[in-house]
Amino acid sequence: MNIFWFRRDLRVDDNVGLFHALNSDEDVLPIFIFDDSILSQLPKEDARVTFIHQQLSIIQFELEKKGKSLAVFNGKPFDIFTKLIAENKINKVYTNHDYEPYARKRDLELFHLFKEHSIEFKTSKDQVIFEKSEVVKDDGTPYVVYTPYSNKWKENFKKIQLVNYNSQDLLDRISVHSYPFLSLTQIGFEKSFIQVTPFDISSNLIDNYEATRNFPALNKTSYLGIYLRFGAVSIRKMVAKALESKNETFLKELIWREFFMQILWHFPHTSKSCFRPKYDAIDWENNEDLFQKWCEGKTGYPFVDAGMRELNATGHMHNRVRMIVASFLCKHLLIDWRWGETYFATKLLDYEMASNVGNWQWAAGSGVDAAPYFRIFNPTEQIKKFDKDLKYIKKWIPELETFEYPKPIVDHKEAREKCLRVYKVAVG
Repeated sequence: MNIFWFRRDLRVDDNVGLFHALNSDEDVLPIFIFDDSILSQLPKEDARVTFIHQQLSIIQFELEKKGKSLAVFNGKPFDIFTKLIAENKINKVYTNHDYEPYARKRDLELFHLFKEHSIEFKTSKDQVIFEKSEVVKDDGTPYVVYTPYSNKWKENFKKIQLVNYNSQDLLDRISVHSYPFLSLTQIGFEKSFIQVTPFDISSNLIDNYEATRNFPALNKTSYLGIYLRFGAVSIRKMVAKALESKNETFLKELIWREFFMQILWHFPHTSKSCFRPKYDAIDWENNEDLFQKWCEGKTGYPFVDAGMRELNATGHMHNRVRMIVASFLCKHLLIDWRWGETYFATKLLDYEMASNVGNWQWAAGSGVDAAPYFRIFNPTEQIKKFDKDLKYIKKWIPELETFEYPKPIVDHKEAREKCLRVYKVAVG
């Protein structure tokens, strides 16, 4: 028997690892593991866990039509596989690559476990078009600036053909088994009150993406993030859709995602440390009261507060607003970008370590291709540019023009001057 292990690829169609597993010469046991190491850090009504379970239920529905089922486990992957090995004669384990530091460590441990039992561990590229060192400079070193990376990505893309891996046509090859499909409650979770917005990749949205994407009141974002994060959609199909448009902006966003993923792959220390080491010397104030006000959307800066309230209520925040709230935390409040990155990790539905760390370091000035430290957003001026009619802000701050809305917790001019002094001491 062979195993296919679903991870960040929660779909039966165009799934590379599943396709290869189902084309092997043995019946395939499909599994998913709710990893205790990750779940133990999450609240019981975490919306992402609900979303994952919903996607697994969609897979289960597809399999049940064939008289098959998905085995869902809860525990540590090493322990689950040890049990499966004891109960079955397993020849190969198939899965798709995962690039985050924890996943790389986990997979290395499993590789050694499988090797002890003469089990092949076969992994495939599925969640990106290009991975690891597939888009590098001519001398083999990684790109750390987006534009040349993007140009090389497009150059390389012209040399390949997008393949549709028709895994959904091979589901008959899945084995019949008696392992359970665990419910949310059986893994110790409850259904979240947060509803995940269906994604929109209509031609209308993509063709007008450049013109509309910066204005949060228009709500013209694709909401694709969480679906890409957990592989509920195929990246190959999303890129093919982006290529149908004459406007390249949507494709650029997909390339940004891969840019940050290869940065994390080549520089895994950036998950905790600044890409530019001298920025680790910044003397952050890290005022916990100010941080709490930022978290709650009570800073007295309407654009910042609207964004944080949207995040807390929905698990989503418009991309333009993410830049404003991140810059405000680092440069107005002098709070370490890692505090903000960690808070986003607990709240964002589409949280993906590579993009989140990359964008937070961009905002702090400490990362690859980052904004210079002296570029400090004026949150009030940003309203004039991107929400001049206050439609977005008033949606999230109904008390905006009343005495209930707090006064600004810092003065913009003073905060800006202090930020420039503190940064200059650290980075020169």
